[in-house]
Amino acid sequence: MKIAVVGATGLVGSKMLQVLAERNFPVTELIPVASEKSIGKEVEFKGKQYKVVGYETAIAANPAIAIFSAGGGTSLELAPKFAAAGITVIDNSSAWRMDPTKKLVVPEVNAGVLTREDKIIANPNCSTIQLVVVLKPLHERYKIKRVVVSTYQSVTGTGVKAVNQLMNERKGLPTEMAYKYPIDLNAIPQIDVFLDNGYTKEEMKMTNETVKIIGDSNIKVTATTVRIPVMGGHSESVNIEFENDFNLDELKTLLSNAPGIVVQDDPANALYPMPLTAHEKDDTFVGRIRRDETQANTLNCWIVSDNLRKGAATNAVQIAEYLLQNNLL
Repeated sequence: MKIAVVGATGLVGSKMLQVLAERNFPVTELIPVASEKSIGKEVEFKGKQYKVVGYETAIAANPAIAIFSAGGGTSLELAPKFAAAGITVIDNSSAWRMDPTKKLVVPEVNAGVLTREDKIIANPNCSTIQLVVVLKPLHERYKIKRVVVSTYQSVTGTGVKAVNQLMNERKGLPTEMAYKYPIDLNAIPQIDVFLDNGYTKEEMKMTNETVKIIGDSNIKVTATTVRIPVMGGHSESVNIEFENDFNLDELKTLLSNAPGIVVQDDPANALYPMPLTAHEKDDTFVGRIRRDETQANTLNCWIVSDNLRKGAATNAVQIAEYLLQNNLL
């Protein structure tokens, strides 16, 4: 089981290697791939050092799977080259997510759509992944009409440059700016570029990807995404309107029994999800579960997940695990 990790030296690529090792994915040979300037550098995997190679060397080595986390442009250019060589690509960028010919997959939600013919599989946006993990069991039971979501997203979603900006600002040091504004002691209501409709690209990703993954175009999703000075995970305040009414205790039990979800909902003991406690975990945590008292059949909740793990690396590795377990390679 040869595995290539494209973008192996980046923040998410490094997390991919960590998750592959932790989950004991049966890697017989690791092929770390990065841009030309990183070729020859070494990355560590399970106590061994591996030299970074270019994409042509990686394709020639004929891995079964290539997990991409190297940006949309790189994915658009290179993923078809790997796929043409018979290598299954799991891509973490936005490049293929809304392509109608490509599957957009969260294993707990819709892994069943995958077939042996899928050679480029899209990993959803981090904030979408944790949202749909919670929405799926609720939609099956109560049928969702509309979702209003506001996100509070970690600087790690931007990358190392943003982490450095936050920590340098906190220490009062001069810094390279990942954002237009300071992030420490601030909240920036812009993630990605603004589109003609006044929403950001991140907000429209959440709207469009949610509908595609759940497979119901009747679900209406509207989002506001905000960057905050946090590391460890993304948080989401979510208001969900259902077609059918619900019993709150039954709903909590439903979520508790759903795959990939941990319910942390005990207000009396101040137990609720936080990035601090979700950090380095693979689950999606949900709490502050309560009725919206202003309209019928509507729920408020708070969802938190580690955006580098379930929001990126872990989800990609889970897709690889599913392909292997179901003989789809």
